[in-house]
Amino acid sequence: MEFELTEAFVDQIKDAVAARKVMFIQDQMNELLAPDISLVMHELEMDEAKYVLQLLDMEFGAEIIRDLDEDFRKKFLKDFTSDEIADYLEFIESDDAVDILNEQPVPMREEVIDLIEDPIKATHIRDLMHYDEDCAGGLMGKELLKTNLNWTIDQCIEEIRRQTKHVEKIYSIYVVDNQDKLLGRLSLKKMLLADDNALVSDIYDPDIISVESYREAKEVAEIMKHYDLVSIPVVNVHGKLLGRITIDDVVDVITEQAEIDMQIMAGISNPVEEDDDIWKLSKSRLPWLLIGMLGGILGAKFIGLFEADIALIPAMAFFIPLITSTGGNVGIQSSSVVVQSLAKESGPSLFTYERLFKGLVVALINGLAISTLVFLINMVIGEHTTLAIVVSTSLFCVVMLSSLMGTVTPIVLSRMNVNPALASGPFITTANDLLGLGIYFFVAHILYASL
Repeated sequence: MEFELTEAFVDQIKDAVAARKVMFIQDQMNELLAPDISLVMHELEMDEAKYVLQLLDMEFGAEIIRDLDEDFRKKFLKDFTSDEIADYLEFIESDDAVDILNEQPVPMREEVIDLIEDPIKATHIRDLMHYDEDCAGGLMGKELLKTNLNWTIDQCIEEIRRQTKHVEKIYSIYVVDNQDKLLGRLSLKKMLLADDNALVSDIYDPDIISVESYREAKEVAEIMKHYDLVSIPVVNVHGKLLGRITIDDVVDVITEQAEIDMQIMAGISNPVEEDDDIWKLSKSRLPWLLIGMLGGILGAKFIGLFEADIALIPAMAFFIPLITSTGGNVGIQSSSVVVQSLAKESGPSLFTYERLFKGLVVALINGLAISTLVFLINMVIGEHTTLAIVVSTSLFCVVMLSSLMGTVTPIVLSRMNVNPALASGPFITTANDLLGLGIYFFVAHILYASL
């Protein structure tokens, strides 16, 4: 049954902590999964959360720490000694352990690694500390199952039994040569059904997808998604097996990228969290607010250029918000669809004349529907026929051009190695506001001169 965090439950735990009801707390926590307890921890004071954690089994506590929000965990572990952190890291896979250590002050990192009793675990962590967190090397864990090409199945099974002590989840058995070069993978089914004296070289599958340690995290996520993989081996430039990346790490990358794209679309220039300091939050929002402000000033100046036209037909001013908002909405809709496609596909193939034509046909239908509706409404409310024609014609042109901009802009940004999500935010809105105003007054000037 799915756990639902309620205020009443949190109050119960708080009261139990205050009264030091050990058995009650243990009973309640042992009925929950680690991610659920992590949610409870976020609602407790730091000293309360630490008290609850220390009442639980060490391995279970390690899972809870791993599942905590990064910012909360950083503050939470400040109250822990290096010995305490090292004890928990013994039960956490190397890639997650590195993430936790990177949240700590530099002197503590070295101290914690030195206190880890398992020398293999400590070596794995030291190796991973050298990789940037946004590349395949920073995502991978060192814990994996591998077998030598020249081993018999009997040798292979014995070695895997030994290796599984350090591996939490088994996804694949990788086959390597004497230099640890990745050659393929071994199926568990084939291994179990094979004769004990058969060689791994006779039954392994040489077809395997791998990534180099320098590949970007986003690229790794795209590869795993494309091939529907739950894990992928990581190799160096010479093909030597270094580690593996599992699906849970890739989900984190995809989620983080989606959050970044959403913030960019909302006009936030740098990734931020709700509990970041005021200065960081302000700094991340200010650049696009300033650009929006400049766009507004340019829009006002644009309107000023046609002051004479507005003086002759004051009713034109009433429809300015309609023109700008429609252009912005159409641009965002078009760019959002393209950005979504860019997230699923890789670049050049996305831009085809067929897709462009399809987008323009959609814009044509929407433009005709909107402009016709606006024309009819204007006639019903008694606006002058010429003004109704001007507004409707302008609106149709704005829808067409805004749709074109919304389609092309993200593709151009993507080819310039700029996040295309930028095209779905204030950038496209501000540009379409100015474009809409220009079209509106230009059409008005031409039509009023001819009608």
